[in-house]
Order: sequence, then structure tokens, then C-alpha cells
Amino acid sequence: MKTRKEAGSLRSRRAATDLDVARRVLSAEADALRKLGGALDAQFVRALDMLSSAPGRVIVTGMGKSGHIARKIAATLASTGTPALFVHPGEASHGDLGMITEEDAVLALSNSGETQELTDIVDYTKRFRIPLVAITAGAESSLAESADIALVLPENGEACPMGLAPTTSTTLMLALGDAIAVALLERKEFKPEDFYRFHPRGQLGRKFLRVTDLMHTGDELPLIGEKSVMSEALLVMTAKRFGCVGVVDAKGRLTGIITDGDLRRRMSPKLLEARTPDVMTAKPKTIRPQALAAEALGVMNEKKITSLFVVEEGRPVGIIHIHDCLRAGVA
Repeated sequence: MKTRKEAGSLRSRRAATDLDVARRVLSAEADALRKLGGALDAQFVRALDMLSSAPGRVIVTGMGKSGHIARKIAATLASTGTPALFVHPGEASHGDLGMITEEDAVLALSNSGETQELTDIVDYTKRFRIPLVAITAGAESSLAESADIALVLPENGEACPMGLAPTTSTTLMLALGDAIAVALLERKEFKPEDFYRFHPRGQLGRKFLRVTDLMHTGDELPLIGEKSVMSEALLVMTAKRFGCVGVVDAKGRLTGIITDGDLRRRMSPKLLEARTPDVMTAKPKTIRPQALAAEALGVMNEKKITSLFVVEEGRPVGIIHIHDCLRAGVA
């Protein structure tokens, strides 16, 4: 039976060994990535030309671990402005070839380049003259020779000590897929706001929500005319429940705002008989409909207010409350 000292020493040696293994793997994969970067040439640009010129989608396919990487590449392409989907090569042979049209381009992944399950997809691209780009380490493989363009991975051993488990090879495929997606993104001049269209429920979507996506409009707007008395203004404030009422002139332009704070500051026996211009705060802080919701939240926090009127050409078209931003996850 080991003593505490012996057990502690064994744990320390094991931890040191584990860290050495992890660093060796990461170092090997980092070296392979640098080698891949240096090996890129005109073939990469030709592949981008082929994928970007397809009027349809980019069909990404692969088997096994390459299939997992292919799924991620398809997802990255789709979320960055290049329509894409993953087609499983096994399912393709049983009807899913119908997902691939003559308008599409195919991006096929296979480290060896001899994956049998890809045969039917490759034959299908040849039959219907569908552009085929391959990512493979087999420069002279069946896949590389069948492809219109082959992106050949540099020779690198796998990071596992037996050289068998897909590690370095899948890292290279994943990184090359990211490089393709980002290069296509920059060709399209894809803007940060464009992410919102594809990420409406995620953190990216919340980041790029617009005021117009959250604002209240129409009958929800708490508005009253300049000639109205405060008794009417109070009724509107109570009914609309925004804690304020906007004051508009005869042309519908926002000239002021009356808030709960204004009421407290001007409290008197004659308040209900006063005209709205006598109580309102003139030239209130407003925001435009296409402003980011995060900007609206920032203004409300800075000014210590809870609502902002949304204005176009001087006329109120909506109102946004701080709770609208918080409920949408804007921060």
C-alpha cells in the first residue's frame, strides 16, 4: 500500500506527463497549420472562384471524422453569407443525391482521398457537371484526380502516438474550411449587421437588434397635442403605461415629453388645468429606428430615463422602453 507521500509523487509525475502530451499535441498541430498556410497557392483562389460562382449552394460532404468537420464547415459557410448544407455520403446513395442540384458546387473531404462512400457523390458531380472541390492529403488519390480542384493538405503525421487517430488531419481540414468561409465572407463584403439575419436568437443576434425590432408603434404610442391640458395628458400616461407622454405640434412633430419626474417637479393645485407646453421638457432625447438597440439602452442608462421616443423626420414613429431591451437580452 502506497504512502501519502508516494501517492502524491505519483500524481505529480502523472500530471507532468499529461501536460507534456497535451503540449506535444498542440505543438504538432500548430506546426502543421503553419505548414498548411505556407503551402496555399493559386489552387485556393481557384477553389474560391468556383465555390463563389455557383448560383446555388455549397454542398459539403465527408465520412467519419471528416464528416464531422464537413458539418461544421457547412454551418460556418451558411452563417457567413454562403448558402451551404451538409449531405451525408451514405444517405446520398439512398436518395439524398436529390438534395444536390446542377446549380450547386460540392466540397468533399477525405484525408486519404479513397473513401468509398464518396464514390456515388463524385460520380453524380461528373454526370451532371457539378463543380467539385476536394480537400485531401492524397495528392494522387481517386478523389483528387476526380475533383475539378484539389486542395492538398501537406504531409503531417497524426498527433496520436500510433499515428492513426484523426487529429492533425482533421485540424487542418477544419482550419482550411474556416479560411474558405472567411475569404468568401470578405469577397462578399459581409458586414457585422448581416450576422443578425442568420443569428436572430443567439448572442450575435441580440448584439445587432435594431430599435425598430423592439419599439412599440401605432395605438401604443403615448401622444398628446400641444393645446391639450394636463388632465388629458395624465389619462394618456395612465392608459399607455410608459411613464411618459409625448407632446406633438399641429404637424405631428415631437416638441416635448412629459414624464413622471416633470409631474413631481411641477406639482401644484392648478397642475391639471395647465397646458402641456407649460409642463413638458422641450427637445427630448430621441433615437432613430435603425439605431442598434444597444445604443438605445446606452442612452437610457446614461440619461437615467426608462423610455425613448423613436423619431423619423421629427415625427414620432415608435417608443422603446428599457424593459424591451432587457427582455430581448440586449446588454
